[in-house]
Amino acid sequence: MPRPEKVAKVEEIRERLSRVQGAVITDYRGLDVGEITELRKQLREAGVEFKVLKNTLTILAAREVGMEEIVPYLTGPTAIAFGYDDPVTAAKIISEFAKKNKELEIKGGLVEGRVLGPEAVQALADLPSREVLLSMVLRAMQGPIAGMMNVLQGNIRNFVYALEAVRKKKEEAGA
Repeated sequence: MPRPEKVAKVEEIRERLSRVQGAVITDYRGLDVGEITELRKQLREAGVEFKVLKNTLTILAAREVGMEEIVPYLTGPTAIAFGYDDPVTAAKIISEFAKKNKELEIKGGLVEGRVLGPEAVQALADLPSREVLLSMVLRAMQGPIAGMMNVLQGNIRNFVYALEAVRKKKEEAGA
């Protein structure tokens, strides 16, 4: 018979997994308390929760929400960074931290219910920010319009040059 504390913990993990936008599953072995505190601070400032969880309870919760694909990543000491607003924020912060602290290992991740391997999490972290991607799209959309405006302005400009030449020629003829 499961204890009420464990049932409550499974329910808490299940609730987190069901509403998460992006999560990163890590192995934190080798990090000292100061490094983990620094990582938690960076994540907290970005609105990301970093929780050390029991694998068995997390597996139960994952099965309840239909995310059985993460079970292979839940071995050894496991901490999960849960991002609820942006699917990329947790991956970016964890990836940057892992570059400076080689002991932190990225096991895998979640993005909007899809399970990712460590390479995919790294690729996600390497993506430009949302604002940069939007500016790239806008620049690509603006290019053809600007080109068309230059072509149209060129015709008007040539017409004005022709009128100016006619005016000068009439002035010379009249003088």
